[in-house]
Amino acid sequence: MWRADETQLITADPMKPTDRAELSDAWWATLTESLDALAAQTTTRVATPDTVTISREVVAEVIQKAFPETRIDISLDEWAAAHADLSWANLTTPECYLLDWEDWGMAPRGLDSAKLWVSSLDVPEVAERVRHERRGDLGSRTGKLMSLFYCSKLVPYVDEGAAVRREARRLLEELESPR
Repeated sequence: MWRADETQLITADPMKPTDRAELSDAWWATLTESLDALAAQTTTRVATPDTVTISREVVAEVIQKAFPETRIDISLDEWAAAHADLSWANLTTPECYLLDWEDWGMAPRGLDSAKLWVSSLDVPEVAERVRHERRGDLGSRTGKLMSLFYCSKLVPYVDEGAAVRREARRLLEELESPR
């Protein structure tokens, strides 16, 4: 079977780390509209973040490795179409375009928002903006699991006082609480 992908030349500049704090309200609105429109789609493809097919087992393994003492329920009840590699490097400015689509597919709700939020924790005002703009995804139980998933990938590599560790502990507490 052959697959053809339609592409478009994007002339907007790829995002630089310093660009994150300078994004316009229109940029954020475009990102939100784009992610919401993507999530409304369906496909038979399953997302492959970091080239690994996303599944309950993969999520549980990553969280369990970082926090072996945790006994949270890793039920991934909500799924939606996702970019699956939504990092700042795959966004453009001053216009908002999403680049690098080879990993897209169905994924647990909030996968994209969680990755963008976790990768913003080094700039608290940007992380808060991501949390605000994507609160629907990040506030859902599945979105919290995806946030913990991405935090768990970084926890072994950061100091005890790092923001990612604090956020991971907060998420664990929220997820351990009864629904």
